[in-house]
Amino acid sequence: MDIVLQSISGLDNFALYFGISVLFLFVFKIVYAFVTPHDEWKLVKEEKNVAAAVGFGGALIGFAIALSGAASNAVSIIDFAIWGVVAILAQSVAFALLRFTFMPKIAERINNNEVSAGVMLAAMSVSVGLLNAACMTY
Repeated sequence: MDIVLQSISGLDNFALYFGISVLFLFVFKIVYAFVTPHDEWKLVKEEKNVAAAVGFGGALIGFAIALSGAASNAVSIIDFAIWGVVAILAQSVAFALLRFTFMPKIAERINNNEVSAGVMLAAMSVSVGLLNAACMTY
């Protein structure tokens, strides 16, 4: 019985970090919608746009990777929240970097359901998420 109690002794911290992580995912979705010139939800839900689904899915995965790095390395819940905001900013900058340098027509291409554009957006987002998480291991 002691081993079970010892195992679940961190359940309250898990619930707190997990709850904040889910909240951060919702915040990221809102921020990302403001950063991108196309409406991912409409493209995915109403138009069945695969490029938008792949691109936005990659953005969510990249952000979740970065957020997991923040949770793993945080020394407090405030520290976690600060680095969660940094993760949102880094993912937003990644989209802007892709849009304004490497692929200036990415939004138009995603609107046109060009899957290759969605894959590149997803790859950039996941790559930035991995780098972001690694850089949080100070």
